[in-house]
Amino acid sequence: MIMAKCNIQNNIRKLRFHNDEMTQQQLADKTGVTRQTIVAIENGKYSPTLELAFRISREFGLPLDEVFSFEPEE
Repeated sequence: MIMAKCNIQNNIRKLRFHNDEMTQQQLADKTGVTRQTIVAIENGKYSPTLELAFRISREFGLPLDEVFSFEPEE
């Protein structure tokens, strides 16, 4: 089975910058994951679980759909 490219886009890098230039490590610590997980999500290499997506959104004080968006394949 071949995995399709991740269609979940995110604004994490921009949001970190606008939140006192939060580092990937700081976000990882606040959401209970590794920095490598945050890197992979930011780069579109990994789709977060729904729970993690909510935790990330909560850290920025934003609704889920302002942090993540889904682009269906054509």
